Amino acid sequence: MINDDRTIVALDFADRGDAEALVARLGDACGHYKIGLELLTAAGPGLVEELVGRGHEVFLDLKLFEIPHSVAGAVRAAGALGASMVSVHAMGGTGIMSAAVDAAREFPGLRVLALTVVTSMTGSDLADIGIGVTPDEQVLRLARLAAGAGCDGVVASPREAGPLRGVLGPRPLIVTPGVTLPGADAGEHAARSGTAQAAFAAGASHVVVGRGVTRVADPLAALRRVRSGG
Repeated sequence: MINDDRTIVALDFADRGDAEALVARLGDACGHYKIGLELLTAAGPGLVEELVGRGHEVFLDLKLFEIPHSVAGAVRAAGALGASMVSVHAMGGTGIMSAAVDAAREFPGLRVLALTVVTSMTGSDLADIGIGVTPDEQVLRLARLAAGAGCDGVVASPREAGPLRGVLGPRPLIVTPGVTLPGADAGEHAARSGTAQAAFAAGASHVVVGRGVTRVADPLAALRRVRSGG
């Protein structure tokens, strides 16, 4: 199977051994993995270095939301590990995103992605924190802010890929988690999920797939289905 690094497999595990077992099962079929806070906390940064050393790309999904100085330090640490992508919260504002972009300049291979609205959030969730617009509106507002801060792209749900491409133009990355297999239960992402094929057709540059590949009996077959749309 041809390695397609546009499809990122999320290593959402609490144990390094489980993550390494999945990577071994997928072999050369997957060249791009996402590591989030759970696995980074459980396994430490060594797993990132190991994957990078074996030729994989790593999206270090830190969702940074801190004072600019701390964000810059974390981005430099991600770059030193060899990560190819790192995420910051767009809701943190221009100061946080600009600090991340400035820090990433030391690492030419590191791209800063601004997380717009997490895929599990709904309009009522936004209202709870005093934001009186729909998720779609908030995503576009934050994407414009991220572009102004110099971010390389955004993270948003598959449903928003099309409007985002229209706002951002052809070059920025649009990375879409919440990707499911056709007919599969999207779980907590249900309100704003979609298939990989639909996301790519709408303008996504990358998709992130998790349990649909990582929690099934045959991960390799599931990854093929994600890519083929079958």
